[in-house]
Amino acid sequence: MNKPQRWSQWLLIALGLLTAVLMLIVPLALIFVQALSGGWRLLVENLGQGYMLHAIGLTLLATGVAVPVNVLFGILLARAVTRYEFRGRKLLMTLVDIPYATSPVVAGLCYLVVYGVESTLGRWLSGHGVQLMFAWPGIVMVTVFVTAPYVARILIPLMQAQGADEEYAAMTLGANGWQIFRRVTLPNIKWALLYGVVLTNARAVGEFGAVSVVSGTIMNQTLTLPLLVEQLNNDYKTAAAFTAAALLACMALLTLVLKTIMEWRQRQRIDATADLPMERPLQPGE
Repeated sequence: MNKPQRWSQWLLIALGLLTAVLMLIVPLALIFVQALSGGWRLLVENLGQGYMLHAIGLTLLATGVAVPVNVLFGILLARAVTRYEFRGRKLLMTLVDIPYATSPVVAGLCYLVVYGVESTLGRWLSGHGVQLMFAWPGIVMVTVFVTAPYVARILIPLMQAQGADEEYAAMTLGANGWQIFRRVTLPNIKWALLYGVVLTNARAVGEFGAVSVVSGTIMNQTLTLPLLVEQLNNDYKTAAAFTAAALLACMALLTLVLKTIMEWRQRQRIDATADLPMERPLQPGE
């Protein structure tokens, strides 16, 4: 990678840095400035409010369910489409991108139409005492939907590039399916898997559109942190709104740190593999 030599190259770098500062760093810094504008005492008081604690708990619940579900889904899907040839394989790989292509608001509306009390299925569920929409199960469902592709889409190209030679070798040595996954597949995909977990977590924590449609935005019942920020801002509770926003920003920064660590470890692994000495091929007569 070459260093910039001409003034035009330095100008391009300066413009990039200025744009990053104005578009990313300044708004983020202002969130924390506004959250602390009333002092630490008010910040702690806002964090201890019942609606804030409930929103934190609901956000963690939705994230805590969505991440493991999509890790399992992503691993199974990636293994299915990279290790087996079957009719509908390409269609399945296309369908996994639906949450990417669908607006979260549209996704939430679809869930509301299918599972709401005005639908046939919704009336049947309601008759059996099960409420999905305008309750925490609906929030969990749409969070799982919007985060479904992340792990799978990271693992599929990696597992395709790695191939299945090591797994086939382990199979010929008598290893069963679980042993092959635990000792061969998982070590090869672990950093990519962790990277997918970090991205899925970030997306789940910050989801707004789909959740806002199916939640009903009921205080102390169906407000996650992103919804709470909007609700508090609409109620002119600016300090509390920025406190919730700062909490979300802290989660985002933590995710960014974890993402950076994952990428650094992955680069280290690639560099270490590249530095391994190549075996000298056998010469005739050896």
